[in-house]
Order: sequence, then structure tokens, then C-alpha cells
Amino acid sequence: QVQLVESGGGLVQYGGSLRLSCTASGTFSRIYSMAWYRQTPGQRRELVAHSIYGGSTTYGDSLKGRCTISLDNTKDTTYLEMSGLKPEDTAVYYCNADWFDTTGGFRRDAWGRGTQVTVSS
Repeated sequence: QVQLVESGGGLVQYGGSLRLSCTASGTFSRIYSMAWYRQTPGQRRELVAHSIYGGSTTYGDSLKGRCTISLDNTKDTTYLEMSGLKPEDTAVYYCNADWFDTTGGFRRDAWGRGTQVTVSS
């Protein structure tokens, strides 16, 4: 199983920047992909960015052009650099991962507990 722990959330002013981190731990063969989602109360969780190790990267519409996802396979860590933040970016940001277990089986959707990002106007 994979455990994900996010960090780096907090309060930032309008137009500011923030860097989120998420590290995977547990028993697995390797991480296949990592992603960031966000959710506000009463709304569906939406994709912010998704990246496959050695593969493609996809950005959701919400922060496209204002964020960059990166992966560090030496640390099983993903980063989300966000800039030009707006109050509507206020949300809980969740880390997600797909991985290969120790038998080579593909597993999906490990989730972190989330980190709160609040953008003040």
C-alpha cells in the first residue's frame, strides 16, 4: 500500500505563489504517476495536474498556465508550483498516486489527506 503526505499549504495573498509537496511511502515496487486534485465544499474534486514518470503531463483547466507539476523519482515526491493565485483557487489540495505493488500489479488511486490552500483578496 502507498501512503501520501502533502505539505506546503497555507495562506497566501492574491497574486502570490505557493509550492506544495507530496511524498509517497509504504510498500510498493515503484510509483507510476502522481497528480494533484483540489476540492472546495460542495464541489467535485477536480484535476489540477497529473504526471507519469517518464511520460506525459496533463493539466486541468483550473490552474493551467499558472502551475507546474514535477516529479522526483529519487524521493517518490511530487511538487506543485503555483503562481498568480486567486481567491477562487482556495481549496483543499489532494495528492494522488498510481503505483505498481511488489508483485507487479498495477494499483490505482492512493490519496493523501489534503492540504489547505487559502488565497486572500
